[in-house]
Amino acid sequence: MNTSQPECVYCARSAQEVPLLSLRFQETQFWICPQHLPILIHQPERLSGKLPGVENLEPHEH
Repeated sequence: MNTSQPECVYCARSAQEVPLLSLRFQETQFWICPQHLPILIHQPERLSGKLPGVENLEPHEH
């Protein structure tokens, strides 16, 4: 993640391009755009390598 300017942890778009939602995970601040928030909720494994420790999260089940 680029710490100088917030960007989506998944697509790397900035707040100049899309709205960004702030989240804290393992005492670190990350940003995610609304388009990719469902990935965090339903398919967190797709953020592996982009969000440290995400492989330990359980996806939401319907």
